[in-house]
Amino acid sequence: MSSGRLVEITDPGDERLADFIDLRDPGARRRRERDELFIAEGFIAVRRLAESQYTVRSVLVDRSKLARLGDVVDHLGAPVYVADRDVVEATVGFHMHRGIVAAADRRPLPRVADVLDGATRLAVLEGLNDPENLGLIARTARAFGIDALVLDPTCIDPYYRRSVRVSMGEILLLDVARSDDWPGDLDLIRAAGFATWAMTPAPDAEDLWDAEVAERLAVVFGAEGSGLTASAMHRTDRRVRIPINPDVDSINVGHAAAVTFAATRRP
Repeated sequence: MSSGRLVEITDPGDERLADFIDLRDPGARRRRERDELFIAEGFIAVRRLAESQYTVRSVLVDRSKLARLGDVVDHLGAPVYVADRDVVEATVGFHMHRGIVAAADRRPLPRVADVLDGATRLAVLEGLNDPENLGLIARTARAFGIDALVLDPTCIDPYYRRSVRVSMGEILLLDVARSDDWPGDLDLIRAAGFATWAMTPAPDAEDLWDAEVAERLAVVFGAEGSGLTASAMHRTDRRVRIPINPDVDSINVGHAAAVTFAATRRP
């Protein structure tokens, strides 16, 4: 991979910045990104991008924060566009205090079967449509040794800018598969030797601290509010709940995932 090269930019209308236009406009971003590219925002996320297998297209950085990139520039293999803050903000469409964004080529998401070999821990997500929750789950999954995420067909784009940002770029170092046979792929996961937990706040579910942690385990989470569908629930081995204060209705799904992931690593 060739070293990144610094390129001075003075005009927000420069066609070389096309990947970064209107980052806050979801419709414009869907038209621009399609299945071709995604955006990583923030220095930590860009560093994770440089460590990943994704091909970096270009980077846009606020001149005043260029020094924070350090030697990462040498590993990006793409032009690094350097501009004054007003040019950066006119391009992306908002005050970007993080000071850096990178565009990278997408790769096709693997099938569920492709992420099972060699894995011992899976996080399976149904119906998650909040990018921050998905980003938080990806970040904690990496922190607690989850090998891969499996998304049902209705989950949000895992490489939406806010998901990548909230994950601190960790999602770029995690296998992410998209199910094309839901909830049938839960049967495929079980057939591969994984025990499956359906996480639910139901009072008659098994207490997380008492649940036996299998050598190969897939933990299944549903969306905020609605939780898992009945069809997904029926395809799991057991229902598991996190014991919380009964005066509290529930906890955020991202936090619930973090607690669960940590519990599965207990001796």
